Amino acid sequence: MAHPLRAMIETWPWTPGCPQRYADLVPRQSRPVPALMHATELPRAFHRAGWVYEEKYDGWRMVAEKVDSQVSFTGRNGLDHTRRFPELAKAVADLDAPSIVLDGEVAIFDRQLISRFEWVRTRPKHEVMTPPMYMVFDLLELDGEDLRVRPLRERREALEKLVAESQLIIPARRLPADGLAAWDEVRRRNYEGMVAKDPAATYTGRTLSWLKVKQRNYRQEARGFH
Repeated sequence: MAHPLRAMIETWPWTPGCPQRYADLVPRQSRPVPALMHATELPRAFHRAGWVYEEKYDGWRMVAEKVDSQVSFTGRNGLDHTRRFPELAKAVADLDAPSIVLDGEVAIFDRQLISRFEWVRTRPKHEVMTPPMYMVFDLLELDGEDLRVRPLRERREALEKLVAESQLIIPARRLPADGLAAWDEVRRRNYEGMVAKDPAATYTGRTLSWLKVKQRNYRQEARGFH
């Protein structure tokens, strides 16, 4: 299955990362965040017929909101990080809808298409990488309509149509339809993990309709977790 970043990366003008520390950009005051849906973690991989499996990204979870020309990126703790990601804010502003609420992960990828948590905070000088990408796994509101009551399959269809022309906003990548095969790919490519989802599920809180499995002790030293 082709990676959604592959075509872009084949022609991407790779350059060394800038030394900017995103941590030096102090977040603005807190703002309200929609009640986010959280996956329940399981200790081992599994397969559930009819479910979908997505790559789990190692980045910062963010809610992106657009109202007319105003865009914000808010962390799950309520801090406004819009200034950290001006290119992503512009990409959301360019989407063809007057009002949008997206749920996703801001991630930066290396040449092997591995998302690097530590690079979101501080971009090293001598590495090559993508710019910050917004890997979106849900669409909560569109044109003033609350989509959280709709099944995931409908939200995903609307999401893919909405961001089809964007280079920096990409739907979360779907893994093989068999959960065990999906986990094999996670391990082979050294992703952080996978998230399994019931395509019929509405969007609501912590749930058993989203289940995640992560690699143990994943890149702990590189990520700054010792």
